[in-house]
Amino acid sequence: MKWFDNTALTLVIIGAINWLLVGIFRFDLVAFLFGNLSWLSRIIYTIVGLCGLYLISLYGRISNTPGSRS
Repeated sequence: MKWFDNTALTLVIIGAINWLLVGIFRFDLVAFLFGNLSWLSRIIYTIVGLCGLYLISLYGRISNTPGSRS
């Protein structure tokens, strides 16, 4: 399951960089590459959003790992 965590984290980081570009430069990289709200860009936004929701589970898993100081 670690590969899924790493993949989800990578996609969320890419999404965060996209939001940084939107916030600072008003440049949406996903829309630039795949079209403004095309079906492909909507799929990408959905996958990144689902990965973000999945990574909420890290909060519970981080505190339950061996060696953590909770």
